[in-house]
Amino acid sequence: MIEIDGSLGEGGGQIVRTSLGLATLTGQDLTLTKIRAGRQKSGLLRQHLTALEAAAAISAAEVDGASLRSDHVVFRPKGIFSGKYHFSVGTAGSAMLVLQTILPPLMAADGPSEVFLEGGTHNPAAPPFDFIERVFVPALIRMGGRVKVTLERHGFFPAGGGRLRVQVEPSQLKPIEIMTRGRLQRRRARALCAHLPEHVGQRELKRVAQRLHWPGESLELEMISDAFCPGNVLILEIESEGGVAGFTAFGRRGIPAERVADEAIDAARVYLSEDAPVDAHLADQLIIPMAMAGGGRFRAGPLTQHTLTQIETVRRFMRCPIKVERDGRCAEVVFG
Repeated sequence: MIEIDGSLGEGGGQIVRTSLGLATLTGQDLTLTKIRAGRQKSGLLRQHLTALEAAAAISAAEVDGASLRSDHVVFRPKGIFSGKYHFSVGTAGSAMLVLQTILPPLMAADGPSEVFLEGGTHNPAAPPFDFIERVFVPALIRMGGRVKVTLERHGFFPAGGGRLRVQVEPSQLKPIEIMTRGRLQRRRARALCAHLPEHVGQRELKRVAQRLHWPGESLELEMISDAFCPGNVLILEIESEGGVAGFTAFGRRGIPAERVADEAIDAARVYLSEDAPVDAHLADQLIIPMAMAGGGRFRAGPLTQHTLTQIETVRRFMRCPIKVERDGRCAEVVFG
């Protein structure tokens, strides 16, 4: 039985999701205590409970403490079972974070799986669907992952109601190295606007052109009609020989479009100023797949608390050594 103190590190829902996914992946019993003790609303919220239910479904686990606001969970997985699944957060809570819980074990299952997830697909507190599709999944595919994600309906905060389809084949992940950015190949800015005036997205894209000097053909405005509520997100993609980096900013009531754009632009400019191919959010998400592969390395900018917490949690479940080597502001994360 592995015991995880949920208040350690960044003390949020990430420890819950990572621990559940790794317990399922490795077949180890798990006790989670002090769940989200560092948050204003402690314990399991709807999206965390959905992640727990999803992990239990694919592992036929015995679970104690599966209730809203629970701060103590015991999880006993029985295996990894491929199949067709449907999970709904029921709120605008991120469906993408539920996916991050169950995707690693499903890649290790003995057969293909198809998963339908409903909830928030574009939630300010999580990577949006576009980041998963355009940045994370391509990195998985480079490692040998056989994963396809399809967006069927957008789900913005606060209504949610988004829907995505995930197809997963058994995957033997292999070590890779992502150490140099190499030549820049493509830049892309997409402003998504649901039930909002076009000028919101147009102003965001104009700001990108002004500050990053990206040409008009790299700027795209997408008017979204399938969402249940208004929503806006600006997504910047920088593709190089080393892979794709992504930066997002979400529109909020009372915040000018230009200020929203500046948030993503500032993050992209920091990334471009550093000698590292992996952006901060991808660094967080690469930890489990690279540990599954048993080797590899990547170079990123300053590691976030999320990433450091992820590393410490993975070390509790898996034997693959993980070493962090600092190089000025950047860091190299080495596996095996």
